[in-house]
Amino acid sequence: MVIRKIAEMLAGDANKRNIKRAEKIVPEINYWFENYSENLKKREDFLEVTEKLKERVQEKGESLDHVLPEAFGLVKAAAKFLKGESWDVRGEEVTWDMVHYDVQLIGGIVMHQGKIAEMRTGEGKTLVCTCPVFLNALTGKGVFVVTVNEYLAQRDAEWMAGLYEFLGMSVGTILTGQQPDVKKDIYSRDIVYGTNNEFGFDYLRDNMATQKERVVQRNLAYAIVDEVDSILIDEARTPLIISAPASADTEQYARFSTLVKQLVENEDYNVDEKMKSATLTEEGIEKMEKLLGMDNIYEEGGFQTVHYIEQALKAQALFKKDVDYMVKDGEVMIVDEFTGRLMKGRRYSNGLHQAIEAKEKVEVKRESKTLATVTFQNYFRLFDKLAGMTGTAKTEEEEFYKIYGLEVVSIPTHRPIKRDDKSDVIYKSYAGKLKAVAKDVKEINKKGQPVLIGTVSVEKSEALSKLLKIHGVKHKVLNAKHHEKEADIVADAGHQGAVTIATNMAGRGTDIKLGDGVKKLGGLYVIGTERHESRRIDNQLRGRSGRQGDPGVSQFYISMEDDLMRIFGGDRMKKIMESMNVPEDMPVESRIISKSIESAQKRVEGRNFDMRKHIVEYDDVMNYHREIVYSKRREILFGGDLSEETIARFRAEAKNIVMNHRLPDGYDYAEIVEVVRSIHDDEVAISVEKLLEVSGVEADETEGALVNVRASDMNRVGDELSDYIGDFLVKAYREIEKRLVDGSILRDIEREVALSVIDRLWMEHIEDMQHLRQNVALQAYGQKNPLLVYKDEAYRRFQLLLASIDTNIVNTMFKIRYEDVRRLDVKD
Repeated sequence: MVIRKIAEMLAGDANKRNIKRAEKIVPEINYWFENYSENLKKREDFLEVTEKLKERVQEKGESLDHVLPEAFGLVKAAAKFLKGESWDVRGEEVTWDMVHYDVQLIGGIVMHQGKIAEMRTGEGKTLVCTCPVFLNALTGKGVFVVTVNEYLAQRDAEWMAGLYEFLGMSVGTILTGQQPDVKKDIYSRDIVYGTNNEFGFDYLRDNMATQKERVVQRNLAYAIVDEVDSILIDEARTPLIISAPASADTEQYARFSTLVKQLVENEDYNVDEKMKSATLTEEGIEKMEKLLGMDNIYEEGGFQTVHYIEQALKAQALFKKDVDYMVKDGEVMIVDEFTGRLMKGRRYSNGLHQAIEAKEKVEVKRESKTLATVTFQNYFRLFDKLAGMTGTAKTEEEEFYKIYGLEVVSIPTHRPIKRDDKSDVIYKSYAGKLKAVAKDVKEINKKGQPVLIGTVSVEKSEALSKLLKIHGVKHKVLNAKHHEKEADIVADAGHQGAVTIATNMAGRGTDIKLGDGVKKLGGLYVIGTERHESRRIDNQLRGRSGRQGDPGVSQFYISMEDDLMRIFGGDRMKKIMESMNVPEDMPVESRIISKSIESAQKRVEGRNFDMRKHIVEYDDVMNYHREIVYSKRREILFGGDLSEETIARFRAEAKNIVMNHRLPDGYDYAEIVEVVRSIHDDEVAISVEKLLEVSGVEADETEGALVNVRASDMNRVGDELSDYIGDFLVKAYREIEKRLVDGSILRDIEREVALSVIDRLWMEHIEDMQHLRQNVALQAYGQKNPLLVYKDEAYRRFQLLLASIDTNIVNTMFKIRYEDVRRLDVKD
């Protein structure tokens, strides 16, 4: 700690240095802003400047840094020119009234530099990104603006489109369900808005496409990620998966769900809430063996039985309804723990979702087979340049830098913050805390001051709602059950007399603007009913109040029974309060408790970082495989004539055949005994016919052809034999080409065969690597580093995959009935 402080003193504050460097550019931007404001009188004038900037960047090679002041100045001048203009946003007419402040220009500079701009709620991040977006769009390579949901993507795209289009830039929004031709057109535009999910899934779908016309995304050049902490931190552990149903006995999930309900916690199984795990005790194992009629579940039942038990136990003991998931329309839907939103289309993996469905007695859907997968971590690291913006990133700056190479820069606010952040009030019991919250909300509401109450789960928001109803306090509830009304509820939350209960306000994306007379009442009063395990989420809730220098208040209410306190040592403090006979609804202020809360949050954040880092270390191995396979696939999909590559494969396969079937002394002949025609002393007779037969080739021309080879001469003759077989394969290939009416048909077949083989073997490799990942975890018991074992074995398996791809392509090419292809062609 001391060394770090000394280093900071010597080097100076990195954040201040970044701000100072950006501040030096602002006067130049404003010079061009004044220049353009004075001299550009109509839209055509602005378009002319845009075209000149494009020409300088694309044709003359000027750097974006060099044209930045002019480009930013042009955007700001356009914003001023458009003041008072109106256009449609989400079905409503919106009048443009924004011109960039200096701090917003600083935020834009930081984002252009490939960093994260941390800007307080209400500082206008949506406008801030227009400058770096326009600047980087001048390259013609396209810019992605990434948001957390489609409502925000559409709203922001339509809202900013008036500015972008005025400057001659085309804008589009990627949405779920759009056809490939529609998406391809949108991706070709200068600026593309969309969600992290849809961008990621399009990347996966592109790399599964069998026709180049169905590939929609172009090169990943530059992206700005809104609510970057939500996307790159909170969702980093959730991979995007495209899957297909796999065959599985779904009835077993219902059976084991019934069985585990007969187990008793702390007797038959133990729960570790910190690690989110549940494990059978010796007594529990014996009870399960009796229930199943087995002597040993690990030997008789095998992996599948243990799998069903483990998932059923996790579903029963660790995953709670209306906290971790909800049941809606007969379907189990995951609740995002950070935003409180329902994660439509997402399912827990490895059978856990099926176990929860069995627990809730809804239809148990089959497990799925992974066709393609990527984590957000590795998808966004594919971009040439990445930037982000959010109100809360500093607490995670180490992770941003280590995983993504992104520096976090805190941007000064446009106006000083006037919000009063009160000290936490602490209660002995959860019930006492809720009573105090309801009582205080009623008092605040009497004078008309709007109140926003943050809860950590749907269950707790509804419990508080019932209590407020008893106290006669009118209010609205915003959680996963009322997700559709989100924008309207948030928009009204700052009006006089409004009381709003919200589950985790993270990433809501809609400012709470104060209604008439609210500033005089003290602004928005924010109440947190529980500390989240991440300080960042608490800060997001606080940040809903006090936007743009508005007054406001924030306060957290804590109890010794809150999850965070209970898991991290709250029992000791609760006993102290009980020994002092502290009433359950009496607040206590304690520096020790406040410090213990912050300490617990830091420990959880550190643990979560380690888990995400652990995941990315493993996924980096798979990502290396993914990049090579997808690159190979794109070469095939977008390549022209593949005949030379096919011929190269034939010759490589010829060598492979000889290498795998040559018979020098000491080799085991058992598997290829049919290859041996006769053995005379140290001579080995190898049948070319049989060698070709192994590779799946009909070899009528070589019937009876034998090559007699002395074992000592095998290496020399092996090369000759490889050439012989290679020549034969190429000759057969050319004969096929001649027999077809149209030679281009063979080119299409080559492409389809290659893509089909790659896709099939890649899917098998994904599954193989998933099993490997599970198996290497046991290596820790043998004092081995599981990650190193995983990397070594993964390398070996990947080499086998690449060899298998070429072998399968060659074999498949010679198993196709080309006569049928030719006849089809003639008939067509």
